[in-house]
Amino acid sequence: MIKRDISSSVLEDWDNRKAIVVLGPRQVGKTTLIQSLVKEKNVLWLNGDDPQTRLTISSANLNFLLNVVADYDVVVIDEAQRIGNIGLAIKMLVDAKLNKQFIVTGSSSLELGNQINEALTGRKWEHQLFPLSWNEIKNHYSFATAISRFEEFMIYGLYPEVVTSDKKQKVLLQLAGSYLYKDILELVNIKKPDLLMKLLNAVALQLGSEVSYNELAKILSVDRMTVVNYLDLLEKVFVIFRLYPYSTNQRNEITSKPKIYFFDNGIRNAIIGQFQHLQNRQDTGALFENFIISEKIKQLRYQGFYGKTHYWRNTQQAEIDFIEVSENEITAFEIKYSPTKKVIFSRSFTDKYHPKNKFVINKSNFWEFL
Repeated sequence: MIKRDISSSVLEDWDNRKAIVVLGPRQVGKTTLIQSLVKEKNVLWLNGDDPQTRLTISSANLNFLLNVVADYDVVVIDEAQRIGNIGLAIKMLVDAKLNKQFIVTGSSSLELGNQINEALTGRKWEHQLFPLSWNEIKNHYSFATAISRFEEFMIYGLYPEVVTSDKKQKVLLQLAGSYLYKDILELVNIKKPDLLMKLLNAVALQLGSEVSYNELAKILSVDRMTVVNYLDLLEKVFVIFRLYPYSTNQRNEITSKPKIYFFDNGIRNAIIGQFQHLQNRQDTGALFENFIISEKIKQLRYQGFYGKTHYWRNTQQAEIDFIEVSENEITAFEIKYSPTKKVIFSRSFTDKYHPKNKFVINKSNFWEFL
């Protein structure tokens, strides 16, 4: 098993006083992670994918729940977003102060987020788990092996089953199909599932570019709010994330169009059906940018980063690819695949914001920043 970076953070929150909530996409290893942490404990494992479990728990009162968990020290509720009223059930159990550790996993922050956040205010520790990180790969396989497989990771991504499989393309196409949209299609009344696929394809082809909701709406022949709502859903099930422009209301800065990235390069490539080697691609720079920024997002979230992340561009097209803002201090990154490409940080940006640090990330030094 590849040790996950959040393992120690989850164990630090193991106090039997609050529930531990682990959210993340399907198939990234949430169940495997929790199994590794509870393997020597007396555990009750409830699976929200099981219809009988859903029926039993969703309609249970406190007395019934107390009897269900009575003989166990740890109670795991896996894929909890599929169980009705799960937030209230966990709240009752936590408030009963049973000296038991409750662990909740979910592949979506849609319904689970709404139920948990409302019911468990002050009663949970929340963690997010993503596809494997560069750091996890490096620590498991060795730095030399990770570097030798870097192009593979750029093309096929870092889902655990993909990394360890000899049938990477087949696994990815399955992930980018039923698994990827299961929560959206089941939890939300999607009236146009085909539109979801078309929207993802359009976004995948604009990787690393500013995205106009109005232009996407025009391409797909729908209204702007439909595009926004569908992108919200895709973000809540951890398929994509948006990077918004940094602005202090400077008149010549772009302030409205986000950039959309995928949490995994492989999922993006599966959506557009392109698995060619990097030397045969026109989007190598965009793939590298997506890989680096998604890795930075994983890294920052695992570290408990409380600042903000952005990109920056002004109307003269001067641009900074990635910015970390924390306690009014700015760290700026330019991301270029080629080590020989000359990079000059925009004076418009540096003169206004005086970043504390400026770094250029390329294929020869990226590992220093991840």
